[in-house]
Amino acid sequence: MADAPAKRRGRTGGRAGAATRRGTAVIEQMPWNPPVNTDKPVEPLSPEGVAAVHDGAMRILEEIGVEFLNPEAVEILRKAGADVNGENVRMGRDFVMEWVGRAPAAFTLTPRNPDRTITVGGNNLLFGNVSSPPNYWDMALGTKVPGTREMCANLLKLTQYFNCIHFAGGYPVEPVDIHASVRHLDVVYDKLTLTDKVMHAYSLGKERVEDVMEMVRIAGGLSHEEFDASPRMYTNINSTSPLKHDYPMLDGWMRLARRGQGLVVTPFTLAGAMAPVTMAGAVAQSLAEGLCAIVLAQIIRPGCPCAIGTFTSNVDMKSGAPAFGTPEYMRATQMTGQLARFYGLPMRSSGVCAANVPDGQAMWETSNSLWAAVQSGTNMVYHAAGWLEGGLIASPEKFIMDCEILQQIQRYMDPAITATGPDEIALDAIKSVGNAGHFFGIQHTQDRYTTAFYQPFLSDWKNYEGWEAAGGVWTPERAHVMFQEIIGSFEAPPMDVAIRDELRDFVARRKSEGGAPTDF
Repeated sequence: MADAPAKRRGRTGGRAGAATRRGTAVIEQMPWNPPVNTDKPVEPLSPEGVAAVHDGAMRILEEIGVEFLNPEAVEILRKAGADVNGENVRMGRDFVMEWVGRAPAAFTLTPRNPDRTITVGGNNLLFGNVSSPPNYWDMALGTKVPGTREMCANLLKLTQYFNCIHFAGGYPVEPVDIHASVRHLDVVYDKLTLTDKVMHAYSLGKERVEDVMEMVRIAGGLSHEEFDASPRMYTNINSTSPLKHDYPMLDGWMRLARRGQGLVVTPFTLAGAMAPVTMAGAVAQSLAEGLCAIVLAQIIRPGCPCAIGTFTSNVDMKSGAPAFGTPEYMRATQMTGQLARFYGLPMRSSGVCAANVPDGQAMWETSNSLWAAVQSGTNMVYHAAGWLEGGLIASPEKFIMDCEILQQIQRYMDPAITATGPDEIALDAIKSVGNAGHFFGIQHTQDRYTTAFYQPFLSDWKNYEGWEAAGGVWTPERAHVMFQEIIGSFEAPPMDVAIRDELRDFVARRKSEGGAPTDF
């Protein structure tokens, strides 16, 4: 497999593989250190603009309403004082703001390894793996194929391996070789044994949510009371835009709310298709769809941890296909960040692209998306590594290429770069060099040269002749070889044997009971 991409280009892959290894590790990566965003957010809206978008969201909730396609949710909202007409729920702005105001501005999520605890909110910036594509692409295959459990597990290994990935989102590729009734049991077992990072449950009905909560509880060695006492996991739901929340997602949302677990609501508002073609209108609609779900969660359990997400982008008006990493996407993300701060809520956005393979388009669109997340003050960045074709493909090469960007963002936020003490101003060093000579050999440089600048693990900084002499290996090819080496040397994080056995027994029992019901 390692030679496949090089053969297509008429080269061998040996030197590419050797180039990725430094010391005994496949790569020398930055340590686990979730970055703190030290930059002021980009705020494209004036105070009047914030007020106008907020007013638009409130008028949507007051005058149009949102369809809640779950009778239990409708009844909870009706009893709390919302205006209900069948499945249509309207709520006044004072009602909305009162309940949203009970959500915390920040919360922690503690996985089975407490050293991987993360804080969602404030200036914290967290990156997660690609989630939910049905298809997979790598350079050995050279084509798009349906996902399998092995592919999913390999992407989970990358999720665990890279320190710049802070939480394990949904399935990094949908393993369609496992029946949907038991798929969640096998993938969550793999996720809990191959990673020790914060993980996610799909809110797709009672069985899946209850099973995942129980498996996370078992993996953490927790009592039911300990699990309920603080957030150990989270879910993300999407509204069915325009202006609907469906039955199974609301069911899972409410179950997790009752047990105090993390909740993220992310409307999927594509301007020109499921939302107005204007970005302010699309953002206002997205906020309305998200805020009403947070109201429901706060009524169920005041103070339960919630974040509001944005997936507002535009469609290609020529084809109708979703576009990502566009100027409109970036501005919508920044605008949503302003409103998230207005509401005092943590925020989720994404690292996304519309490209079909890990090429230049993939990287500039993803880079635009990731930097928009930084600029907006996002706290959780979904799909930060591995996403292609608008979410229809997961790719290990793209995953590794994205992690190079994530490490650069982490280094960009390092306070050492902008420190201004005497050692950083370096007057003595400047005096010692004076008007002649250079800084390479002086002690000030020698003391700092190994840590002064970001060192890439994937980018190739050789000149053209050096690059050509080393085989002329393109970036995705280097990433492919690196992927093979990481998987080949991967060691799962430790887990107590008794806990692993209990997890395995739970999976077997739930499979014997049929798992989650399906209509096929």
